[in-house]
Amino acid sequence: MSSGGKPKKKGGHEEHEEHVNHERWLVSYADMLTLLFVLFVVLFSMSSVDQKKFAELAAGLSEGFGAASAAFSGNVSNLDGAGQASTVVPIDPGVNPGGGDGGTAGMTKEQKEAVEKAVKAAERAESSKNAQAAVKEAESLKKLENKIADALKKAKLLNQVKFTIDQRGLVVTVVTNEVVFAGNRADLQPGGKKILDAIAPALAKLPNNIEVDGHTNQLKATTTFYPSGWELSAARASATVRYLIADGLPKKKMSAVGFSDTKPLIPASDPRSVTMNRRVDVIVLTTLTADQASLLPTAAGDDSELHTGQTSAEAAAAAKASAGTTETTTESTTTHD
Repeated sequence: MSSGGKPKKKGGHEEHEEHVNHERWLVSYADMLTLLFVLFVVLFSMSSVDQKKFAELAAGLSEGFGAASAAFSGNVSNLDGAGQASTVVPIDPGVNPGGGDGGTAGMTKEQKEAVEKAVKAAERAESSKNAQAAVKEAESLKKLENKIADALKKAKLLNQVKFTIDQRGLVVTVVTNEVVFAGNRADLQPGGKKILDAIAPALAKLPNNIEVDGHTNQLKATTTFYPSGWELSAARASATVRYLIADGLPKKKMSAVGFSDTKPLIPASDPRSVTMNRRVDVIVLTTLTADQASLLPTAAGDDSELHTGQTSAEAAAAAKASAGTTETTTESTTTHD
């Protein structure tokens, strides 16, 4: 061994540098191309549906879930309740359900009639449900009217207020004569405060929202303290809302609206319109849906017209008299038979 030389490896072989493969990227590239090819093949196979295979698959799934096997693509099969002569509508898997191509277009006359009967039955059931809800709401609003009327009668103010049940709910109409508001002013008079004090307790714990509408009459008088009837009617509604809130009604359930002379209670040709159309309406808004609320006037009967409030005692007497009349009619019918 020489002093300046490098030591040799055991076995006499020299160590060589590991060979670096500069073409490894081709492997990843090939993998990517293979995956893309498979993806496009799958997409292509999904885009063209074999209707025969689709029918077989659908029939198999139907049987697997416990339903009777139905024929697809024009094949005939027995369906529940249809007998041997049933015609099965072909199902095209390429049809867009929301495209307007479906419906009853491919059905027989009998199938169309069955669908129409089912739709009408569903509509009747929904109408019956809405009517029942309207009747129940009308009865509830009538009881609220009785409660308010009791308080007003106790305060000897029942003749100052009128009631109506319409599609909005129970309307408590306070005629804004000089007892309630002074002419062209929106400051509540002591008489008006007494009326609201009588009304408020019955409204305070209701879940319903309360709307107060201000109205003026059709007289072309100058509104001295306000630019027009719009501001005057809105100010009176707002003053009423503020007072009711101070009387314990929840602020978040209150709203005030001014209508000026655009919603008269009675026609301007009626001599009473000068006083009756100058009013504030306190409305207990119904919680019914729009379809149900539209039936409220019908469900309320005579109470849908403007009327003096009926007290609880008067309501009980009317109910007793009605029950007596019904019993008399039943006995008469039984005797006649």
